[in-house]
Formats: sequence, structure tokens, C-alpha cells
Amino acid sequence: MISKTSCLILCLAAYACVTWQVAAAEPSYTRLDLPDLQKPAQIRVDRWGVAHIYASSDDDVFFVQGFNVARDRLFQLDLLHRKGLGRLAAVFGPSYVEQDRASRLFLFRGDMRQEWNSYGKAAQRNVARFVAGINAYIAWVERNPQALPYEFRTLGYQPDAWLPEDVVRIRTTGLGRNVKSEVARAKVACKASLGVDAVRLKLQPAWTTALPDGLDPCLPDDVLKVYELATQSPRLAPGTTLAQTPAALLTSGEEALAEGSNNWVIAPDKSATGHAVLADDPHRAYTVPSLRYFVHLNSPGMNIIGAGEPAAPGVAIGHNTHSAFGLTIFNIDQEDLYVYRLNPRDPSQYWYNGAWVSMTTQREQIAVRGGQTQPVTLQFTRHGPVIYSDASTHRAYAVRSVWSQPGTSPYMGSLRYQSAASYPQFKRALAHWGAPSVNQLYAGTQGTIGWVTAGMTPRRAQWDGLLPVPGDGRYEWKGFLSSDALPSAHNAAQGFITTSNEMNLPSGYPAAERKIGFEWANGARHARITQVLSRLSKVTIEDSQALQNDQVSLPAQRLVALLAPLQSQDAATVAALALLKQWDGTVAATSPAAALEEVWFSRYLGDAYKSLVLTPAQASTFGAPDTDVLLEALEHPGSAFGPNPSAARDQLLLHSLQAAYRALAQLQGEDSSQWQWGTLHRNAITHPLSAAAGADRALLDIGPFAKGGSPYTPNQSSYDAKDFRQTIGPSARLIIDLGNWDNSRAVNYPGQSGDPNSPHYRDLAPMWLNGQYFPLLYTRAAVDAATEQVFELVPVPHNGKPPIHR
Repeated sequence: MISKTSCLILCLAAYACVTWQVAAAEPSYTRLDLPDLQKPAQIRVDRWGVAHIYASSDDDVFFVQGFNVARDRLFQLDLLHRKGLGRLAAVFGPSYVEQDRASRLFLFRGDMRQEWNSYGKAAQRNVARFVAGINAYIAWVERNPQALPYEFRTLGYQPDAWLPEDVVRIRTTGLGRNVKSEVARAKVACKASLGVDAVRLKLQPAWTTALPDGLDPCLPDDVLKVYELATQSPRLAPGTTLAQTPAALLTSGEEALAEGSNNWVIAPDKSATGHAVLADDPHRAYTVPSLRYFVHLNSPGMNIIGAGEPAAPGVAIGHNTHSAFGLTIFNIDQEDLYVYRLNPRDPSQYWYNGAWVSMTTQREQIAVRGGQTQPVTLQFTRHGPVIYSDASTHRAYAVRSVWSQPGTSPYMGSLRYQSAASYPQFKRALAHWGAPSVNQLYAGTQGTIGWVTAGMTPRRAQWDGLLPVPGDGRYEWKGFLSSDALPSAHNAAQGFITTSNEMNLPSGYPAAERKIGFEWANGARHARITQVLSRLSKVTIEDSQALQNDQVSLPAQRLVALLAPLQSQDAATVAALALLKQWDGTVAATSPAAALEEVWFSRYLGDAYKSLVLTPAQASTFGAPDTDVLLEALEHPGSAFGPNPSAARDQLLLHSLQAAYRALAQLQGEDSSQWQWGTLHRNAITHPLSAAAGADRALLDIGPFAKGGSPYTPNQSSYDAKDFRQTIGPSARLIIDLGNWDNSRAVNYPGQSGDPNSPHYRDLAPMWLNGQYFPLLYTRAAVDAATEQVFELVPVPHNGKPPIHR
């Protein structure tokens, strides 16, 4: 196999390039002649795979950013592009027609002028230059076929060129939420009651919901099939693009909220450096390559470094010369499922405001590799795309989402704030942020720290957004809240601000009036981070590193406290109690106690609690109970436990613990001293092409690695209890020192490059696994000293050929 670096030394007629190698200790140099580049530019790749881009204008810096990310991530870009636009079947065959149709339903179809204006005056130009850079690399590869990445050669197709509008029209890469929870809640209400649903997910602030007038909560089992297809990543093997089965929706409410993050910002007075420090670690589903890409952008008016979405220009998490910024998800409810009564005589009409209204219908053609072009019909109501329609029951279902509004292309709002020089500028920029909804933290070189929540927030006058609603006109969004209606704060008295997707609406906030959202991630990560930072009089950079890798579970500590007074005559239970009573709640990969507690908690304790307080029919309507609901019930047992609540609670704990101990002995042997949580809990990333790669799977896949942590540790490690495999966690970490930019540090798992033959494809995996970081270098001298590869980019006249759009 020929690596891209090797291919770049080949000379081409259209893109003449010259490469020379200097002394071994010096970086390699490659010259590339590029049409569309205005003036000479340079990419300096450091030894950790981070590209530092130096250009003479913003136009060129965004052009080179696009060229560079295509150099490292071309297959990832193409897969995002084809998936988002609904063009998978054109290269992968007829199995993908259904997913293509689903993706097309959720494309932005509104006013493009409003869309571009939402991101600032220069946004359209910046995106156009970014896309021109991507297309320049695609054109270079066409003229240098040996450089075509492994995946394209294996699958036998060429990457497609981009249009600028493609970047902003694709919405399904954003982290929307609530529609799946609405459906899960409706199914519990259908088969049990909304009171039972309060065991599935705790609403915060305290809230009691009710069925909207006119709603039948008994929905079709596959009502979300199209939505799932639109929002899930493609799996490149025949017959594997089916959406999740209905059973997969019977998950815990917390699992649906697992994709989040941690961030904190330390004020100068509390920082050991005497300057502000900002830390951020986005928690996402693990992919190879990562969903984040680190890059450094330099022009006369720009000097920005950090992590962003590979398919978008700019940087979303990072810093400029004055400010640092980092985000987590702030759980605004930005979606609703609408239920329609259809006209029995014409199923393309729905009842709205006392009359039959026709759906908007669009007919499109989907190209299919190895087959005939397939016609598809897309239908839309006034609220959004129709995801399910049943003429026999005269019902249809559509999703209303902020995705259909101008200005909600995921993370594109970063173009407004990435150059902010002060907290007021930063806050003003975020007034235009659309999606996903976020907690943004800010730190400035002058010492200001701040928290700003941002995201397009629907006004729901007479309902709370927690259940589907009839689409007959009674449940309409009344516009959107202004940015001033969302919470913010700066220069906190405690010397730090931290968020972890928890319910963080301030005391006294009018939550019942504004109905921002009532579904939040478990607060354990936030509580642990707050606990650690509060105990430190001065916070060092190393403290932030340790905290990002912290594996202490406060819920586990609460469980252990419940066991303290308990005794048993059963040998297995006695051994289990002895193991856990001496444990401090650190969910380390090597810990026997952590293995027992996680097996107990994830497989046995929740089911035992449900069996005690619910009927079998009620218990079958959802998966694990809400962690806080469970722990609060165990700590303060009430009448649901029977006439002697404390005794019943104790028996529940002992019996479920006994079952877990015996099960773990079956899994790891009778000698509990040899048990290890990491033997069960593994991190392994499967490449999208893995199932079709045959003998090359080892080249593509990452891991498996023994992993510590749990969903409730700052070093989050969510997993599927069926096999304990890690599903979500910190894919990247970043710590920014505002007193010494070169002392900032980061890691991106498993590496910066998406090329399996690149040394930067998996080189950061050991670093990430061991809680280590590389320096995120910023000054030119530091960058030059760490450079291993230089690309000299030279402008040449355009050959007049347009980019190829297949």
C-alpha cells in the first residue's frame, strides 16, 4: 500500500510538485502547486499530527484548511457528505436507498440568504473558500490516483466534490434531542402510565407532565425508523443499514442523554499559574477517525487553534490571542413529534385549523450503484418532514426541529465567536448560535471568566414538549426565546465555573414559564468536578489533567454507603460485602470492586428495584431506571417497598448483590482478587468499512483496550450493559493555559489522521488511554521546533476545469 505522504512526492502535469528531504533531524518538505490559492501558504505538521496553517489572508487560510483536512480525512469527509445529502446508494448500492431518502428529508430547504447571514458577514465566503480547498485536494487526487485513500480503492469509487451550500444544508450531524424521549415516554404512557415514566427519567426542575389533549400515546413501534436512519452513521456492509429495532428504544432515559461533555474554567485568583485556565473534553460516540480535528489557523487577522468539526471551517473549541472557549451540551428541547389525522379520501392531506391541508410533496431520484435510479417521494407538513404515514389508520407523524430554521447548521456559529477579543464580544456572538444547544465557557487574557448558554429555543405556550402533540394547530411554537432569556454568568465568586450537561438553570429561573427543557444528564460528573475544584486552593494544569481522567463515581460511593451496616450468612454475599465495603468508588480498570459494582448496578440492581415497585407489565416498558430516582428511593425507602421499607430495601440490596457476585464469578473465575473491570469493559472502535475489510480489519480498527470509568465518572465511560463495551466518552481533551499558550495541551483519540497508513492514524491512542497529552503549540518558534513535515503551497493559474460533482 502506498501512503499519501509517499504519493505527494509524485509529479503531476496539472499540479507540479517538488519534494526534497533535508537532514534526518529536519522536517520533510513538499511543494504543491495549487490553482485557487491566491498567495503562497504553508502547512507545518507537528509530530502529533496537528497542522499549523500559515497564509496571507483569511481567504487563503480557509482554503488551506479545507485542503488540509481533505489531506488527512478525505474518506470521513466523503462519507459525511454522501450521508448528509442522501447519496450513499450511488456508491454503495441499493441497500442504502432507504437511508438516502431519510437523510434528504432533513436537509435544510429554507432561504439560503437568511441561512448564510445567520453566521456572519464573511461566512458564505469563508465556507466557499473552505470547500474550494477540499475540492482542490480531490482534484489533486484525481490526477494522482496512487494517493487515493485505502477506503476508496477498496470500495472502487472516487470522492465527490462539494458545493458551499452542502456544508450548511446538512443538519443530521447535529446533536438534536427529545424526539426519541417523547416516543419512549409515550410508549410508557400507553402501556403503563406517566407515573411509571417518572421512574424511567427524573424531570428537572421538578415537573409533572400530562398527556396533551387529543393525543393517543400508543404509537407505531417503528415510528422513528426513518428518523433513526437519518441520524445514525452508515454501516458499510450489505443489509446493515436498518434503523434500531423498537426494542432499542426501551432504553433508560439517561442513555439517550449520554453524548455530552465536561468543561470548566478557572479564574486567575484560583489558578496556580496566576492566569485563567480552560478545560474541555467533548464526549461523543467513538469513531475512527475522531469526530474532532485539531488545527491551527494563521493569517494577518487570525491566529486560532483548537478542535472543530472536520467538515466545517474554523474552530469550535480552542483559543485565539485574547480568549479561550469550550462547550458542552445544554439540554434545550429543540424538537417535537407531531401526530396528524389524515383525510380518509386523500392521505396526502392532514387536518389543521379546521380544514384539510395538503402536504408539500417533493419527488427526487436516487442514483443506485449497480441498479436503476430509484424515485422517492418526500412529504412535509407545515411542521417538518413526515417520517411515518399509515393510510389504514389515517395517521401521519412529522418532526419539527430547529434544524429547519436558518442558522442551525451544527457548530457553524463558531465562525462568529472564534475571534472574540472580550467576554462581551463573545456573548454577543453567541446570541446568533442556533444548534446544538450549548454551555459555552469563556476565559480571557485579562482575567475574565464566563458562562453563556446558547441555542435556538422554541416558545411552547401551552405544553411542555415532553410528549408528542396533535398537529391540528393547537400546539404551535410561538417563535423563539431571545438570547437574553437564557442563563449566563461571569466572574463567579467561587473562582471557577463548570458544566457537565447537568440541570444548571439558576435558582429562581422561570423554568415553568420558559420551558427550556426538563431532561438533563445525571449530575454526578458535575458534582464530582465541583467537589474536586472546591477542595483545591490553587488549581494547577496537572490538576485539570487529573480531573479529566478522574474515575471516581459518586453514585458508586452512595451505594457502598448503603452496604455499610449490612450483613449476611450467605458466603457469596459475605464476600461481595467485604469487597465493596473497603472500596472508595474509583472505577479503575484493574479494580475487582469496580467490576462487581458495575455488574451489580448495570445488570441486577435496577431490575430488582423495578420488580419491587412495578408490575411486570409496567417494568417491561423501559430499560434501566433513572439513577437518581433509584438511589433516592434506596436511601429513603418509602411505602412502595411495603410495610417495612428499610428491611425490604436491605433484602433487595443483598439479593441483587449476591446474584451479581455469582454472575461475575462465572465471567472471571472464583478468585475475586483477580477480577478486573477492564477485562469486561473495553474500548474498541470499528471502522465504517470494517465489516467489509476482511484481512485488513486490523489495519482499520482500534483496540480493544481495557478501560476504566463509568457513565458517572468525570472520565465518562458509557457502555452497553449487554457486553460492557464502551460506547461514548471523551474522544478529545483540551486544557488551555492563558498565561502561556504553549503550555496548553490536548489529545485526540485515536489520532489526527483518517489514513490507515499514516503514522498519525492511531499514534495518540496510548496517550489517550494513559491520561497523557501532547503540547498544543501556538507560538511560531515552538511550532517550528516540533515540525516534522512541511507543505509549501504555491499558487498557479487555474486550468479552467470546474470541480467534478458526481
